[in-house]
Amino acid sequence: MRKKSKYRPKPVLVNPLGYVLEGMTAVRAHETSGLDLKIKNHLALANLTKGNGTRSDVNTMIAMGNITEALHRMGFGTEYAGEIKAGINALYVVAMRGQENNRFILRAEEMKALNTLCDLHDAQLEIITLKDMGRAVELVEKEHRSGKMRRVTKQPVLEAA
Repeated sequence: MRKKSKYRPKPVLVNPLGYVLEGMTAVRAHETSGLDLKIKNHLALANLTKGNGTRSDVNTMIAMGNITEALHRMGFGTEYAGEIKAGINALYVVAMRGQENNRFILRAEEMKALNTLCDLHDAQLEIITLKDMGRAVELVEKEHRSGKMRRVTKQPVLEAA
């Protein structure tokens, strides 16, 4: 009888010390990637604030909110649990409301909550390392695969009896 498992060699790191040191560096030390991420998030927030938000802008804000919540669970910004929850709930409401006509317009309290969420995400980026960011992304992907995330889907229209 033949063995069914196949040989899968482990990846070999060319520079193991460099790999470890890279994971220990702060995100703020990588000016281009951290700055690009902040610009992308703030541009999406500005478009939503002006009333020109698109589905892509909402998806960018959802990704930012998911990473912020994952970093919160990992211990970064634990004292801001209420603000994170309010921001994510506001984002969910905006996405649900704008899904029907592809117009994503913020109300005042939603705008305030999303501004706070974006500021908190920026503050988290200043203190985390690349390894922390990788772990946060893995946590978000794991929850997405397992279906634990709250999804933005069209609500069925109930007909009056």
